[in-house]
Amino acid sequence: MSFPSTLAGRVWLVLSILYAAFFCWYTSFGGPLSEEEIDHYRGIVGEIARLQDDPARVEVWMHFMETDTGDDFAMINVIDMRETPLQVPGVEPGETSDEVVAKYTAPFLGRALLSAAHPVMLGFAASPAIDLWGIEDARHWDQGGLVRYRSRRDLLEHLEWIRAEGGDGIHAFKIAAMEKTIAYPLDPWYQLGDPRFVFGLVFGVIGLSVQAFSKRDATG
Repeated sequence: MSFPSTLAGRVWLVLSILYAAFFCWYTSFGGPLSEEEIDHYRGIVGEIARLQDDPARVEVWMHFMETDTGDDFAMINVIDMRETPLQVPGVEPGETSDEVVAKYTAPFLGRALLSAAHPVMLGFAASPAIDLWGIEDARHWDQGGLVRYRSRRDLLEHLEWIRAEGGDGIHAFKIAAMEKTIAYPLDPWYQLGDPRFVFGLVFGVIGLSVQAFSKRDATG
């Protein structure tokens, strides 16, 4: 394949390469978790559940792994922060709950961003819960958010990385900062602003604009 000789051709080539690279990075092609992977991660989540004294969590994680679709998913989080964080090791006197929870979210999401995980929506509660039934002590919430993950495999790899780096202690910051929380995955899920669609439109507009200006200069 010869390199395009015109400016518009070169721009289209660069844009196509950039978009293909982004699409491949942002999209999961690994398919659902294999039985071997599930067996491997069963040990990871089992160890975490023992450390957190929450054996029921293993069953939840097993269902999460065994129902893997291989597609991206979103984790919805609803959070009620403590007025004053618990004074666990690593929490300095005078620190707010927001500052303490950042000690948990910063290393976790910092690692997750490398594999195309990112917040889709973040917001603060405008009022107590409008609709509420079937659950107690859930009228008040402070904030909520939606985080997109490229695959369930990626999330499990993040958990394994934290374990390998000795990062179990950061979970104590989450407990110290949050009064209560609910988090569960959405799959399938939909959003109108998928970056693959948005970037495709932006790159298309750039390419067509350069092409139009090149034609105008050639005939001008």
